[in-house]
Amino acid sequence: FAKLEQDFGGSIGVYAMDTGSGATVSYRAEERFPLCSSFKGFLAAAVLARSQQQAGLLDTPIRYGKNALVPWSPISEKYLTTGMTVAELSAAAVQYSDNAAANLLLKELGGPAGLTAFMRSIGDTTFRLDRWELELNSAIPGDARDTSSPRAVTESLQKLTLGSALAAPQRQQFVDWLKGNTTGNHRIRAAVPADWAVGDKTGTCGVYGTANDYAVVWPTGRAPIVLAVYT
Repeated sequence: FAKLEQDFGGSIGVYAMDTGSGATVSYRAEERFPLCSSFKGFLAAAVLARSQQQAGLLDTPIRYGKNALVPWSPISEKYLTTGMTVAELSAAAVQYSDNAAANLLLKELGGPAGLTAFMRSIGDTTFRLDRWELELNSAIPGDARDTSSPRAVTESLQKLTLGSALAAPQRQQFVDWLKGNTTGNHRIRAAVPADWAVGDKTGTCGVYGTANDYAVVWPTGRAPIVLAVYT
């Protein structure tokens, strides 16, 4: 990892956990990195958690105006006249990194503070979301806003996909959304054998070389691996 940093510049943060053996790989795993769009996976998980108490939430239609369509909203812009359900917005945010969908869902949860509170509720004391799309992508070096650490991300992802942080139906829905992601083919998925299942969420701030990905990987015949890679 140090050689990669030397060759390409910048910092790399990695935390990987083999859930079968308990073995871990860690490099700058406790340091803060900008979340960029990777927060959207946890946003969808927070929506699913809310749906456990609020029957019918996922089928609730959300109407929105043209002013909601911030740049990179490839799915929500197609449904301006009809609106989208909470479930459809969640899938768009995870699988296409749709920014308008993410902001609409954040609004339902009480904004960035609401999502941060959800992460605290599952034991994550590192994650913090402070701003909305697109402002959260500034990724200024040393700025703690809208950041987490690779270890915190990995541990929260494990709780939400393989642990008990979500009830079984919601957990399965979250895994399905992650497996259906369309934005990660050149990141963790690119290095995984074709017959291994992968569910991931990427983030790209577009400045300071900031790009990230976290995933659950299901090796054939072995326990899952959970990992996060941030730069």
